Amino acid sequence: MNIEEIVFYIFATALVIAGAMVITIRNPVHAALFLIMAFFSSSGLWLLLEAEFLAITLVLVYVGAVMVLFLFVVMMLDINIAVLREGFASYLPVAFVVALLMLLSLGLIVGKENFGLQTVGPVERAPASYSNTEALGQVLYTEYVFPFEVAAVILLVAIVAAIALTLRPTRQTKAPNPERQVAVRRQDRVRLVKMDSE
Repeated sequence: MNIEEIVFYIFATALVIAGAMVITIRNPVHAALFLIMAFFSSSGLWLLLEAEFLAITLVLVYVGAVMVLFLFVVMMLDINIAVLREGFASYLPVAFVVALLMLLSLGLIVGKENFGLQTVGPVERAPASYSNTEALGQVLYTEYVFPFEVAAVILLVAIVAAIALTLRPTRQTKAPNPERQVAVRRQDRVRLVKMDSE
């Protein structure tokens, strides 16, 4: 077993453990932190596949932006976990059936025949002049430009929804009302008092 296989098994084990903790842990903040660990582990796997651009993008975009936004929303919403977990066990049979269907579909799609694993030979290294960033850009902005734009719109809607959820009025909110400020007249704010001079 060479060093690449050892590093692969370390990252893969960390990824599986972090993914399991995301869906089993009770605290949503801790679940988000385990999701960050899963992102770092998967970026390590991308590095092993010599996809450096995808690895750094995963860290910068998902860990640096999306997860920070997710943690911000979770902490600002002050979600009552006890209410959400009421009747959780009653959905386990349905969840078990859905999980089996997902595993079956993944098994049909992700198989040996779809990845050519039956003819595994020595790994061919890319030449030194090869740039996976350039190849990804060529594919992303030509063949997959429409799904790329749809993903951008979905992310924009998610950001707007997160901001709208954090701006819900509470008892502590003392924000000004612009409609009342605009409708104010001078007579309502300023009163001229005439006094006799002494």
